[in-house]
Amino acid sequence: MQVPEEGRIGIVALATQALDIEAKALLDLKARLDGPSGQAFAQAVRVVLACQGRLVVMGMGKSGHVGRKIAATLASTGTPAMFVHPAEAHHGDLGMVTPGDVVLAISNSGESEELTALLPVLKRLGVPLLAMTGRAESALGRYADVVLDSAVAQEACPLNLAPTASTTTQMALGDALAVALLELRGFKAEDFARSHPGGSLGRKLLTHLKDVMRSGDAVPRVGPQAGFGELMGEMSAKGLGAAAVVDDAGRVLGVFTDGDLRRKIEAGVDLRAVQAGEVMTAGPRTIRDDVLAAEAVSLMETYRINVLLVVDANGALVGAVNTNDLMRAKVI
Repeated sequence: MQVPEEGRIGIVALATQALDIEAKALLDLKARLDGPSGQAFAQAVRVVLACQGRLVVMGMGKSGHVGRKIAATLASTGTPAMFVHPAEAHHGDLGMVTPGDVVLAISNSGESEELTALLPVLKRLGVPLLAMTGRAESALGRYADVVLDSAVAQEACPLNLAPTASTTTQMALGDALAVALLELRGFKAEDFARSHPGGSLGRKLLTHLKDVMRSGDAVPRVGPQAGFGELMGEMSAKGLGAAAVVDDAGRVLGVFTDGDLRRKIEAGVDLRAVQAGEVMTAGPRTIRDDVLAAEAVSLMETYRINVLLVVDANGALVGAVNTNDLMRAKVI
């Protein structure tokens, strides 16, 4: 069906109205944190910090979907957490909750039947109960040890029925909880990487240079007395785009790169009779083999070089890496 021009304008207006309602809900939530809601939030954070087990998140329907995301965010930022579906909890999954855990129950109305039916059992277990609800006077609110107020004035749905603004505030409140806990735990980027080993950040913070560098015979190297033909043959055979010049002990004296070759040719240097030690760039940038690959990336970007020689604690050549190697390892 073709939508007339005025219809398209109306569609955009509906979208804007929905976003305005949700934005106002978040601003109202923020304002409430200046009062008793903020005190309750701080108490909830203290309860979770003192937890010896896991934060078990529960919720039905849309609140359940939000709860899954909150549990995932908490787990990835240093707070052990898991989601348990209230309906499944009635059929055995409640056994996942142990006395050392804390339960975060999410329900806008606070009256979700599958959730409220679990409240007496949770109380008997003796686990602290945090409620995230829009109605503090609800059954969930009355049972809870701490109530996180997620109330909204209205839903973004024109019928004021579909959970929209309410789920937005739940999500935001869960993020605020995760961020506060992250900061108070002293959670670092390295910790985040350990829980995301497959992501780009994980690769950058967990991949060591020795895992991606070329080593052994794959590293082009010659002595300073090597002729130019030998130097070029080593560079061509190894495909690094450079060759290291080393002394008898394997310590790096210099490097000769494809860029050096072009510059010598442009300068009119007769390369047929020169030795490697005469055309090399002395004292090149090197890096230790016990660092993260991300450090090599930073050094190469800072000095605008494409090849980096890798040395051990004694300055002996043990490897080499270029930008293509780092790109293949997905470090850059």
